[in-house]
Amino acid sequence: MAGATTVDRDAARVPVLGLTVLYDARCPLCGFLRDWLARQPCLVPLRFVPAASDEARQRFPELDHAATLGEITVVGDGGQVYKGSAAWIVTLWALREHRPLAHRLSTPAGSRLAKGAVLAAAKWRGAHANGQWTGSPGNGQWTGSPDHGQWGGGAYHWGDGWRYDPGSGWTYEPPACDSGSCSTGPTR
Repeated sequence: MAGATTVDRDAARVPVLGLTVLYDARCPLCGFLRDWLARQPCLVPLRFVPAASDEARQRFPELDHAATLGEITVVGDGGQVYKGSAAWIVTLWALREHRPLAHRLSTPAGSRLAKGAVLAAAKWRGAHANGQWTGSPGNGQWTGSPDHGQWGGGAYHWGDGWRYDPGSGWTYEPPACDSGSCSTGPTR
């Protein structure tokens, strides 16, 4: 792939010297992950460009830019294009402390785990797509009735008494002791 700032160095045989991560600038999870990635020591430099932006269109004219908003896409400086779980794996491969994890995730068993992580992120994004969540995943709040997206509900209950509500966070309510077999305390 030849772009305005990318020279095709024969992507099939030339090593990756840099990666461009295309991320959805409107997505709190994407922004959180971009910030986390930017703080990590790298073996291969990472650049971050908002997906479907003018810069992305100029640098990578051959990409389907609408698709890059829905699926993580990473472009190597030699023209390599990684999407979905392969994009997550190559991004981890670029990080000094996470390269061993990337090698494990690139195995057949590990790729199933990587795909699961990508699906979980997609579900989170789908559940928060209507702008009901403000802030980052670790530091935000609901601004109204949450869009339940694919998850089907706003509160999640564990059988051991733990309950998660997007508005108030985690709470523990011990199960009733009607049967005489009471829980001895929190398990999480």
